[in-house]
Amino acid sequence: MKYLHLIILSLLAQQNLIAQTKQQSDSIAQLDEVVVTGQYIPQSIRKNVYKVKTITAERIKQRAATNLIEALNLETGIRFSTDPTLGETDINILGMSGQNVKILLDGVPLSDRGSTKQSLSQIDINNVERIEIVEGPMSVVYGTDALAGVINIITQKNKKETFSLTARILEETTGSRYKPFYQDGLHNNHLGISWRKERWRIGSSFSRNSFGGWAGNALFPAQEAKPKDQYLGMINVGFQNRNTDTWYRLDYLNEDIFVAGPMNTNNYRGKDQHYLTNRYTHLLQNEWRMKPHLLLNTSLSYQNYSRQTETHIIDYTTGAKTASYGDGEWDRSTFKTTFLRSTLYWNLNEKIAVQPGIEIKSDKTSGQRISGTPVISDYSFFLSGEIKPTKKIQIKPGIRISKNSVYDAPPVVPSLNTKIALGASADLRLSYARGFRAPILRELYFYYFDANHSIQGNPDLKAESSDSYMASLYIFEKGKKLKWKASVTAFYNLFKNRIGMAAGQNNVFTYINIEEFKTIGASAEQTLSFDNLQTTIGFVFAGRYNRYATDPAFAKEGLPAFVWSPEANANLLYTFSEQKINLGLFYKFTGSLPAYQTRINTTSQQTEVYLTKIASFHWADLSISKTFTPAIMIQAGIKNLFDVTRLQNTTASGATHGGGGPVPTGFGRSFFAGITYTFNKKNK
Repeated sequence: MKYLHLIILSLLAQQNLIAQTKQQSDSIAQLDEVVVTGQYIPQSIRKNVYKVKTITAERIKQRAATNLIEALNLETGIRFSTDPTLGETDINILGMSGQNVKILLDGVPLSDRGSTKQSLSQIDINNVERIEIVEGPMSVVYGTDALAGVINIITQKNKKETFSLTARILEETTGSRYKPFYQDGLHNNHLGISWRKERWRIGSSFSRNSFGGWAGNALFPAQEAKPKDQYLGMINVGFQNRNTDTWYRLDYLNEDIFVAGPMNTNNYRGKDQHYLTNRYTHLLQNEWRMKPHLLLNTSLSYQNYSRQTETHIIDYTTGAKTASYGDGEWDRSTFKTTFLRSTLYWNLNEKIAVQPGIEIKSDKTSGQRISGTPVISDYSFFLSGEIKPTKKIQIKPGIRISKNSVYDAPPVVPSLNTKIALGASADLRLSYARGFRAPILRELYFYYFDANHSIQGNPDLKAESSDSYMASLYIFEKGKKLKWKASVTAFYNLFKNRIGMAAGQNNVFTYINIEEFKTIGASAEQTLSFDNLQTTIGFVFAGRYNRYATDPAFAKEGLPAFVWSPEANANLLYTFSEQKINLGLFYKFTGSLPAYQTRINTTSQQTEVYLTKIASFHWADLSISKTFTPAIMIQAGIKNLFDVTRLQNTTASGATHGGGGPVPTGFGRSFFAGITYTFNKKNK
């Protein structure tokens, strides 16, 4: 509650400041960002019925973010967890795991190997124009996985400059370890070029991200954080005339994650593994304005995503390297996704607009740990409307109907969003939405047995479903020199048929529709811009359901129905106009994450419930940048000011990666410096 108290005091103080400055001249950026996620046409956040947050390219640059995880990790309501075995990171939104979060690239869903969102770390952040985050179910518009929300990465599209060239070099330490441009440290290089003439535009880019790993307290290098090399390439071609805008984009990723195994001191041998990823993402999009009130949008995508494991035995006395052919040590899995989406926006009149759409998706996979070569096809029709009975009320109902080739999809998925203008400077948003998550290929057909794993998929899984309720109050104030907005939100989510992992016969783990799950909570956020200063303060208090509270076996324990966790953040951006210097300070407090688990009491041999916890932590980044010429900008700063490395964790280990023990969170306080060169030649 102390965090909420601080926010209320801040809001009252800033309201007083607003009253004193409304007559001053306007010199700040517009706060009404234009968003496209879930919209018929681009529109400002103020007019939007959904709760949307945006992260601009300018803010990403100010943070010196090298990937999307860094761009998102200080947002309230968002947590990340790292798999210590593979070094991969997954996302959590408002108490809901990454398997319930939809990741989009220009509105098209990205494919992943499993429920973990590897795609978030496999997109070139240098090509990102902004990130749009929609909290709450979006299953009517975007289908499966969109129970917790949607993260839409909007890429840059050259529509202004005749010619543009961008080059960037950013070097960063990993704690106290660093070597220039290679091995120890983080090394990021980017080169992008685009050209536009009349109706045509062409662009291309290449980036290299190299991370040398971090040993931490491990005896052998790279056991704590895995070395990773990424090469990312992109080409796009666009054509635009009076009524149509068509563009094609190809993104390519080559990634190598290196895992060095411990050395056996008896024979001085160790086992090293490389996890090699190749991802091709083809995207063709067209916007056709058939009439002033009729707009057709079509997206066609083909994604080819492969992951290969290569394992070798290293003799540290001779340096000899020989292949090791144990179970899964030379596995290659492929995931191929074909996606088509087409929507028609029809503005009947000033009060009514409708959007019918179709979506067709086909997922195909194969690999040593996959039974056969399964294919899942999904066919969906969705319809939403926008009704404005009065100038102050906006209602957006919607339904989605799906047919799946493997599982029984929910017959009808409804949603209802309403925005009510309470005055010139306040809006109330109310929403209900049904969401669903389809079983993924790995949950249905995964098959993995070795000395450490006994996992078998379940082809009889049902789809998860959710009912979600959200209410948000927004307040806007616009002085001529000061702009301010604030929001307070309450949410409740009920999940049914949630897919989880449980032990079956012979201690073989499989996926089953195991449990009901709930999340509940509230959040508050405010943004203020005044002269050259912009500040943001946010707070979230989220509760996650404790399923043991209603278990008859533990009725006498008096367990709480929810376990709670707070988060708070504060961002400060200040510009020294005459010196052309930008200063940024970014801070987040992430509260402890409690959970209840069971164990066998060694004395009574009875099953008991106990409270586990992942510790809280503070994170802060500081950056300063200076523009020397219109083309050259130099940046430096410090990340992880509080020197976070790993968090204390009392959670017991699970059946797969990432169980108990300290939770890897960072590699200590690091220092960075970089230079960016940008040349733009605008159209006359």
